[in-house]
Amino acid sequence: MDKSKVAVLKTTPESVLGDYKKLMRLAEYDKFLKKGKTTILKDNISWHFPYPGANTTPWQLEAVIQCLKEDGYDDIVCVQNKTVVTNAYKGERLNKYVDIFKRYNIPVLYNFKKEDMSWVKYEPKAKMLVLDRVFPEGIMIPDFFFDKNIIHLPTMKCHIYTTTTGAMKNAFGGLLNTKRHYTHSMIHKTIVDLLAIQKEIHTGIFAVTDGTIAGNGPGPRTMKPVVADYILASGDQVAIDAISSKIMGFDPMKLEFIKEGDKAGLGNGQLENIEIVGEDITDVNLGFKVGDNGASRIGDIMWFGPLKPLQHLFFHTPLVNIFIFGSAFYHDLYWYPTKGKKIVSDYQKNTKWGQLFKSYK
Repeated sequence: MDKSKVAVLKTTPESVLGDYKKLMRLAEYDKFLKKGKTTILKDNISWHFPYPGANTTPWQLEAVIQCLKEDGYDDIVCVQNKTVVTNAYKGERLNKYVDIFKRYNIPVLYNFKKEDMSWVKYEPKAKMLVLDRVFPEGIMIPDFFFDKNIIHLPTMKCHIYTTTTGAMKNAFGGLLNTKRHYTHSMIHKTIVDLLAIQKEIHTGIFAVTDGTIAGNGPGPRTMKPVVADYILASGDQVAIDAISSKIMGFDPMKLEFIKEGDKAGLGNGQLENIEIVGEDITDVNLGFKVGDNGASRIGDIMWFGPLKPLQHLFFHTPLVNIFIFGSAFYHDLYWYPTKGKKIVSDYQKNTKWGQLFKSYK
């Protein structure tokens, strides 16, 4: 496989929209997205609250739309997904997306609404690592995703189950339905399978990662926001996640989803096979650590620990509702009111990025 290109820039709140457009063109995004095809924007709402580092930023979303429209990509649509603990409608409103969609006339579809799209059985051409075993009755994906470009809009953050998360995992919500939690104990290989499927169904794939405010700690929600000022773009989903992970301070090839993606030939995870254009990040290491929270400790026991053999009982039956309630209670009713709200308030009051966020309607 030839070397992959990842564009990396440092940015500021004053210059971020222009920097994003420069970034996308530096990464030669038009080589990866086919003109004349619908382009799906797949934003990332890890938490409906406007928690810094957790979700696609409004400036990330707006700049990508501006760049596409300036360069003749006029058929753009955003697709939102539902999770058992995140409300998509609340998320797009609190994270300031709604007015951006209105301003640029971007229609929004929801993969959990029957009137927007149907789920169809798909038989991948690529050999699946795990998905065919997780879903023996058939892999179901949204019919709307076929024959369209897609741009993933993740953020630079840690994750309690995958160490880091980014472009590759961003397909998790879009391509899998609300039974996606079946895959958690095999999450790394699931992400690789999803990338293989994307390469078969999409006319083009690109990713733009926001690291203006990065998430250090037990993500994708309860993290410590860190002002990092980095933005990244690439047509190689494995490579952009590798570089994002390297910036955070992790060895990319020690992360299973990157190693397996590289091994499968779906992208380049080894740093020597990635050309970085823009910023010199040779000595950059933010020193991030994942750590634990209440959700990760339960997950360690249920998904990866002594109760793993009972997964089917706990998560494939109505008993799963106990864990859904527990996660929602912990995140929304305990952690956010007692810790998260103050972090959000301090971020919006004391950082320029927070002030920029507040400036959006």
